Amino acid sequence: MKPKVLVVDDEQDIRELLKFYLNKEGYEVLEAGDGEEAIEKYKLYSPDLVIMDITMPRMDGIAAVGRIKEIDDNARIIMCSSMGYQEKVVDAITAGAKDFIIKPYEAEK
Repeated sequence: MKPKVLVVDDEQDIRELLKFYLNKEGYEVLEAGDGEEAIEKYKLYSPDLVIMDITMPRMDGIAAVGRIKEIDDNARIIMCSSMGYQEKVVDAITAGAKDFIIKPYEAEK
């Protein structure tokens, strides 16, 4: 059984890029376009890891992290955002994220 990763970003291009590389490394990839959809997918599939953007419609990533951590305190979540402000990093970690990656990031094909 492949480990599952839930990629949450409102930009489909970002989701597709991450999905390509994660699939290549042997992960099953689930996708969500906003925080509310991420919560529903988390409840349904219990992924091994969540990679979550911060700025999204309907519910931002920091709020979604808090809700997911209420569901599963052991959830592994990495925040990924172009907003590299120290304050946002602190907010993400305080909400329960394990780490923070600043976009843009480069990937080799």
